[in-house]
Amino acid sequence: MEEFGPVTGGGCCCFQCVRTQEVAVVEDLGQFKRLLDPGLHCLCWPLVSIVGRLTLRIQQLDVVCETKTRDNVFVQVAVAVQYRVLAEAAYDAFYRLTDPRGQIQSYVFDVVRSTVPKMELDEAFASKDDIAKAVLEQLQSVMLEYGYEIRNTLVTDLSPDSKVKASMNEINASRRLKEASSHKAEADKTRQVKAAEADAEARYLSGLGVARQRKAIVEGLQASVSEFSSEVEGARPKDVMDILLLSQYFDTLSVVGANSLFLEHDPATVAALQNSVGASFLKTASGAGKTA
Repeated sequence: MEEFGPVTGGGCCCFQCVRTQEVAVVEDLGQFKRLLDPGLHCLCWPLVSIVGRLTLRIQQLDVVCETKTRDNVFVQVAVAVQYRVLAEAAYDAFYRLTDPRGQIQSYVFDVVRSTVPKMELDEAFASKDDIAKAVLEQLQSVMLEYGYEIRNTLVTDLSPDSKVKASMNEINASRRLKEASSHKAEADKTRQVKAAEADAEARYLSGLGVARQRKAIVEGLQASVSEFSSEVEGARPKDVMDILLLSQYFDTLSVVGANSLFLEHDPATVAALQNSVGASFLKTASGAGKTA
């Protein structure tokens, strides 16, 4: 802080101004005389003079300390120390320490270099508050004796070597890719299971539909045969089945004939077809009865 010269003088007297949030140290012929509060003061110069000024405002000291973690990684720890001079202890703050900022820096180095080597790198990142607390406790107990109040300490940065930082980023990226792959595989598994369950349910319902359809066909044929046999005298159920078989055969030929297909046709095979279809109907009727 710049010292103000005499404002007005008369004989050996001069006026000195002390600013707000400031304390001036006055000596009389080299011996401490008193502390001056903010305001305008008259001094008997040159016998009495202001030899120094102390600000009472909060100041900040930024300290960067290099140290090594327990897993042998060199890191730079940036610590911000916020402190101020106690007005009632301004004498100690001015006379007992020649370099208060250097003293604070030395204690910060000591605490950081005794705390961080006990931690691994990941633990140090997670314990920045613990490091700041250790520095604060050490400085408060020591600097209070010299008239300084340590208001707060903050670990503002903890930076490893650039190669180590790149390796950490690669490890984190690999871990996240692994987690993403695991989640994707789990999602694919769930999707396949649900698709299989849906397919099984669809097949089951389709089977029920086919079974009911066949049962309805068999019941309809049975009713037709019974009705025809009862109304036509001398007609046997076998005759009715032959007529139905031929009717279905010609219906099939009509459907096939709608397209340009060439099929060999031999009327002699109708009897064999009749026997085959009749056996199929009987088998279908038996299966439908079991399903019902």
